[in-house]
Amino acid sequence: MTDTDAHPPKSPLPLDRIAAALRRERTRAGISLSELAKRAGIAKSTLSQLESAAGKPTLETLWALAVALDVPPSLLLDPPRPTVQVVRAGQGVTVPSEHADYAATLLSACPPGARRDLYWLHVEPGAARDSDPHNPGTVEHLVVATGRVLAGPQDDPVELGPGDCITYPGDLPHTCRALEPGTTCVLLMQFT
Repeated sequence: MTDTDAHPPKSPLPLDRIAAALRRERTRAGISLSELAKRAGIAKSTLSQLESAAGKPTLETLWALAVALDVPPSLLLDPPRPTVQVVRAGQGVTVPSEHADYAATLLSACPPGARRDLYWLHVEPGAARDSDPHNPGTVEHLVVATGRVLAGPQDDPVELGPGDCITYPGDLPHTCRALEPGTTCVLLMQFT
């Protein structure tokens, strides 16, 4: 395995699109910068930097903002696209985790009228990616492509290998930890 296989190239975060999406969704929700920061549990200065495209958000920050705004996380990363879309390996928008060697690459954003996102995950052994609950009714479907993971509800995770699939409530605390180097998975997040 080459270093490129272990750590696929990452596309730069579309900071201007994230900033515009945050402003648009905050305005749509009719809440102030201070209120959104409070609801998401982040500093007002951090949110202000993100809305001005001066900050670089982590996966945890984007998820917290999506929950606070009651929108799928992909809505903050990528605007709706035409019907046919190809995302080549290593070219999707990739957001790293702050607490684990875990990166999520958006493969398919939620189209209008639907509430789901599709991600390619690259996870390395080490700290687990523990997730706070997402919006009520969220369900996650995780399929292991390569390697092995321990994933699912934080209080009852399951060991999975290539081809295994787990479905669990994303609105409860959940976890994902690689048990082998070069672990990759597909994650489908379904929102109500």
